[in-house]
Amino acid sequence: MKSLMSLWSRLAEESADLCCTSATADINTVRSRVKHEGLSFLTITLPDFGKAIQKWLDQGQVGIHPAFLTERGGSLPRFLGGFFNRVFDRNSGSLLTDPCIDSIIALRQLTLMFGKIDLDCSKERQVEAIRRYVECENDVRQFDSEVSDSDIARFSDMSNLLFGDLFSQMEVILQEGPILPKHGPGSTADRLSSNGKYRSRSWTRRLQSAGFRHYEYLTATPVDEIREGPLVDIVEPGSEEPVRVALVPKTMKTPRVIAMEPTCMQYMQQALYRVFLDLHKRDELLSRLFGFDDQTPNQRMAHRGSLGKGLATLDLSDASDRVSNQLVRSMFDRWPILKEAVDSTRSRRAVIPSMIGGPERVIRLAKYASMGSALCFPIEAMVFTTLIFLGIQESLNTPLTREDVKSFSRSVRVYGDDIIAPEDHVLSVVQSLEHFGARVGLDKSFWTGRFRESCGKEYYAGEDVSIVRVRRLLPTQRQDADGVNSAVSLRNQLYQAGYWRTAGWMDQLIRKIITFFPNVRPSSPLLGRECSLGIHSKEVLGRKFQRACPNRHVPLVRGYRVVAKPPRDLLDGTGALLKCLLKLELGSLAPEGPYPKLSLEGISTFDSPEHLERSGRPERVSIKLGWNSPR
Repeated sequence: MKSLMSLWSRLAEESADLCCTSATADINTVRSRVKHEGLSFLTITLPDFGKAIQKWLDQGQVGIHPAFLTERGGSLPRFLGGFFNRVFDRNSGSLLTDPCIDSIIALRQLTLMFGKIDLDCSKERQVEAIRRYVECENDVRQFDSEVSDSDIARFSDMSNLLFGDLFSQMEVILQEGPILPKHGPGSTADRLSSNGKYRSRSWTRRLQSAGFRHYEYLTATPVDEIREGPLVDIVEPGSEEPVRVALVPKTMKTPRVIAMEPTCMQYMQQALYRVFLDLHKRDELLSRLFGFDDQTPNQRMAHRGSLGKGLATLDLSDASDRVSNQLVRSMFDRWPILKEAVDSTRSRRAVIPSMIGGPERVIRLAKYASMGSALCFPIEAMVFTTLIFLGIQESLNTPLTREDVKSFSRSVRVYGDDIIAPEDHVLSVVQSLEHFGARVGLDKSFWTGRFRESCGKEYYAGEDVSIVRVRRLLPTQRQDADGVNSAVSLRNQLYQAGYWRTAGWMDQLIRKIITFFPNVRPSSPLLGRECSLGIHSKEVLGRKFQRACPNRHVPLVRGYRVVAKPPRDLLDGTGALLKCLLKLELGSLAPEGPYPKLSLEGISTFDSPEHLERSGRPERVSIKLGWNSPR
């Protein structure tokens, strides 16, 4: 905690110099409050204050925050007052006509930098997260009981307008034959290892009934079905493995709740996701309305919104946990084969862990799926996109056509729970989202002023006011490989953000832990100092511990690199054959069917030549000293 306090002090001093003010009193305040309140002041209290500041920027007026005093005879908080004076009027608290951008960045940097540090929450906060998960489930169940038939019909009609062509193509692909499944390296509810998933012989009756026959997916060849068919366990609906709810770090205020899917469910969810993703990329309109692997369109639109281009940024709370399965089923009503396929890959029950020492309990799910399902992201994107256009339609008071949707494709964008919507219709959009069970986080949604935020980038009046976040505690020994790697990344981000003195302080801290810390380019595999002056051969080769590569004739420097070895996980027999066949890249989905002809060009290399001996996420990470290119 002492090192975090030192880091905050260095940043405060450098920010104060950039903004021509003083941070001495602010440093004393933080030191005193950390002494009495502990780490929670840096990781919870300050980030809450930072979120309030963002809302004040959007509303154009300073408010009152209960954790910080207001200066006597003025309207601004005493804490960070030197920065506030350059952004807001001291007497009225109103936003200045031309606020200091560096001071806005400083206010955000000094309050939000520890908000997403990777530390475990207290037991009480973990219990509260589980309680809120169950509460969300009850809210979805209540929505299902109260939603009207006319609302469901409106939702279904709009989703058909938006996704009818996509669903029709998916229906044809499912009719024509098997689709390509995939196992991931993550944990599953049945706790199988990464390679162990290829030996799985558990299947569900619902998957079988939906046309996903086990001998087409669990075995490598039809001969295996004859030899091993009796070994496959076809599980009836009432006996299916439930998802396993778990907590993973998010912030110290609250953890993230995920749900680990059973292996066979995740396997076929990935198959449907693969089909959906390929068709989505081919659809010019849909690929502009929402995405899954590129956040930059949302970020660009947030930038445009901050310039007064009529775009609002919205953020949803507990987004995936509030998507009703009843709504999802209504989307696919006109496509029975697709509807059954999607429904068969959805887990119906969840195991809720006991956080207070009692037994686990199983609940039936009303939501479509929690984070952890491969289909959660695309399904929720389609639901939210539908609700946005329902809100726009309500605001215009006229039925939308396909051409109308196209006209809004430059002002609507969905990426997970980050939403871009037109300012002119934002109130109706918010009302539509809330009416169908979503919860708009008003403290993280912006449309009034010139501040916008989406997908990790923040802008004010066209200026990038994004900050550098501290992800882990600063390391104290070389054996803390994750900490060292994170500290080097933090140092380089601070340097690129213009905090050169703080980056220099980080250099000293890192050199106490790792002796070799060379200048490198971002593309180098070594842990090193990124420098705007670049890497010059004369500089690199001029030191006694550096050399040239005899084969490639490039300079080499001595430094540390991160080594992460997958755990031992042996796979042989038909399971190994199945994995190798699935790893073949079969190309994109052809219009006439899911599988084009296999060609040598379509064969991809495996992640590792040892993938049948080692697989899965590394259990530990280390750093290794050696010679490598700084470029």
